[in-house]
Amino acid sequence: MKTMVVVAARELRGGFRNPWAYAFMALFAVFMLSLLLIQSQNYVAGYSGATGTMLNLVLYFLPLMTLAMGAFSLTGEKEDGSWELLSTYPMSTLSFLAGKYAGLAAVMLTVTAMGFGVAALAGWAAGSGFSPAAFWQLYLFSVSLSLLFLAVAMLIGALSRNRWQALTIVVAVWFFLIIAWQPILIAALGAMPYLWIKPALTALTLLNPAEMARLFTVVKLGGGAMLGPEYYEWIGWIRGPAGTWGFAGISVLWICGFVLAACLIWERGRRRV
Repeated sequence: MKTMVVVAARELRGGFRNPWAYAFMALFAVFMLSLLLIQSQNYVAGYSGATGTMLNLVLYFLPLMTLAMGAFSLTGEKEDGSWELLSTYPMSTLSFLAGKYAGLAAVMLTVTAMGFGVAALAGWAAGSGFSPAAFWQLYLFSVSLSLLFLAVAMLIGALSRNRWQALTIVVAVWFFLIIAWQPILIAALGAMPYLWIKPALTALTLLNPAEMARLFTVVKLGGGAMLGPEYYEWIGWIRGPAGTWGFAGISVLWICGFVLAACLIWERGRRRV
């Protein structure tokens, strides 16, 4: 436990020196403030054009930022030779990766909170903004995306030998899960027998953390009707009393699964050091 805290603190210090984090925060705050200022209503509540646009903005920017920071942090340890030194200490791979995950998660959540906070304060001063419920739902969406994709980044960093290889995998994973997912999903479901569509849709949705978080947020914002009849059971489940806890449980399983997979791969490399 002590080792994990030390690694997390080290990652926290390095993360706040990373100019990428502040560049993302500034860009995110500017885009969010622009949406708040151009929308005609004083306050945006529920699922609307403004909340949908903000949701898509977060969906495009945040996973890419998280994947890059997480993967580069791990590959940097390999390229800079830091891992060769750290591997001589009595430290387990799980403690090392859990500490890296905790430190990076703290950085990402702080940056996201600052971006939301700056935009919210500026919007309030200008007399426009999201309703408290919509604001917190969008913020929780950003938090869930950061934590889920950071776990994926751990696996990418463990697999990659250097930053260039990590960058290639990061862009490929981001493109597949964010850009290409919808057309691939439609094509795959269209080729299936009708009775297979709903079970396949459920399984495929759970395989994509971005799609899972997006559906949860859209339904919570009151936009479930736009999803179509295939998602009727999803809407009922998310709106039910167990919806939030179920989503949290699935997210925890996702994170633990990817971090443990990264540990197994990193441990194999550690034996070669």
